[in-house]
Amino acid sequence: MLRFLKAGLGMFIFRAALTLVLPPLVLAHEAHHVPAPAEAVSAGAEALFLRENEAAMTRMMDGMTARPAGNIDRDFVAMMVPHHQGAIDMAVLELRYGKNEQLRRIAQEIIVDQMQEIAAMQLAIGEQVTASLPAPTQPGSLPPAAGPDHNKNMSPDGEK
Repeated sequence: MLRFLKAGLGMFIFRAALTLVLPPLVLAHEAHHVPAPAEAVSAGAEALFLRENEAAMTRMMDGMTARPAGNIDRDFVAMMVPHHQGAIDMAVLELRYGKNEQLRRIAQEIIVDQMQEIAAMQLAIGEQVTASLPAPTQPGSLPPAAGPDHNKNMSPDGEK
């Protein structure tokens, strides 16, 4: 098993470390119920999650193919906004379908952080920032990401 540890002091230190570390890990594991795969997600919930995640990914990828506006800064924002919105959409799906509380908290942070970054980028190029809405958590209520037509009303110099 651990052939690289020779008998003697090295093995003694290793066993002592296991004795100190293993009990807290075992206790921590026992304190949280880890559901068996069958009870973790029903087949219906998994299918909904996968379908909605695929739609979110498609919206993100389509949005990131924004037509160049002739302004590098605006082009950057036009591609990054759908990318960040994709992260928001995926985080919403974790909140909707996920069970792991730590991941759900991370998803909440992702939503807030990505919304702030979208607003900061829009402000940096002089776009008006719209009021944020509460994150949707009901199926079918994901906000539309900025699509390929995001820049369609911009002139060649990047102004709307």
